[in-house]
Amino acid sequence: MASDMFYRASSQLFEKAKKLRETMTPAELILWDCLRNSKLSGFRFKAQHPIKYFIADFYCHAARLVIELDGSVHDSLDQQEYDTNRTYVLEEFGLTVIRFRNEEVMHNLTTVLSEIAEHLPKTKSP
Repeated sequence: MASDMFYRASSQLFEKAKKLRETMTPAELILWDCLRNSKLSGFRFKAQHPIKYFIADFYCHAARLVIELDGSVHDSLDQQEYDTNRTYVLEEFGLTVIRFRNEEVMHNLTTVLSEIAEHLPKTKSP
């Protein structure tokens, strides 16, 4: 069921996600260009995807995979604690969360894409 993709996210969160899609960071835009239109192994990814209380930078429902990109704002201890708790909640939904630094996307895109591909099922279910 399509609504399972969102885990009952609020309409306000959908509005915020729409705004975030309009103001993606340079690293997000680079990765999105590689993920959009099922470019990576035929899997469909969504950018700035609402999940319950959160907005995932990228989400693949078929793989139950959340991809987060972290810039320097994620360096503070408070933000690291928030990120850890957020990952825990998302994993409680049975999702896998992987994180990359913006710099990794900018300078090692091939490695990032390979790691993402490792988290995708070998055969795509219909």
